[in-house]
Amino acid sequence: MPEVGDLAPDFELGSSLEKGKKVKLSDFRGKNNVVIAFYPLAWTPV
Repeated sequence: MPEVGDLAPDFELGSSLEKGKKVKLSDFRGKNNVVIAFYPLAWTPV
């Protein structure tokens, strides 16, 4: 389990800006700040 201040593990997701493109968290390491937000019920039919 990551602790506060630990680097986030690398992962890959589909881009919301370019269809068919994948984006990895490591692509931004050392270049930009990244904020990861998780909404467990967003975009679900609950």
